[in-house]
Amino acid sequence: MGLTDGASCNITSYMRRDSRLSVALHLLIHLGDAESPITSEVLAGQSDSHAVVLRRTLAGLREAGIVRSEKGHGGGWTLGRPLEKITLGDVYDALGIASAFALGLRRESPGCLVEKAVNEAVRSALAEAEALLVKRLHELTLAELARGARAGKPQKHHGRQAHDVRCDDRRR
Repeated sequence: MGLTDGASCNITSYMRRDSRLSVALHLLIHLGDAESPITSEVLAGQSDSHAVVLRRTLAGLREAGIVRSEKGHGGGWTLGRPLEKITLGDVYDALGIASAFALGLRRESPGCLVEKAVNEAVRSALAEAEALLVKRLHELTLAELARGARAGKPQKHHGRQAHDVRCDDRRR
């Protein structure tokens, strides 16, 4: 069945999504609750990730002063500054995400005038949308996000009920 005979197609289901921002925000809120450093292995378990991938993600946050790492016995990751002083935009910037949107153009320099017009319209719309998104990310702190996670009824967390922002399977 083709697209013209009634079938629906959700192109986003075929695109690989960059989840580093979501994972990093999750981990930072856990670090904000921590009373001592947390190892990469424990953080990886909390985010259902691999410790090596997590360390690569956190390295960019360390360079931006958002987190610190301590080596040796009792070492691990800690916040570089309080959650109140970290915006979602700070994290987004530190991760160096190329674009908030996975939409792309078929050809950067097409010969067809119609495709040129389409490209300009798509570029313009994406630039406006991304500027608005990044502006909003810079207005929201991790402390606000953490308060929202802690508020109200128990929430679904990792497929289970959790009574606060911490994961039930958290180990130190």
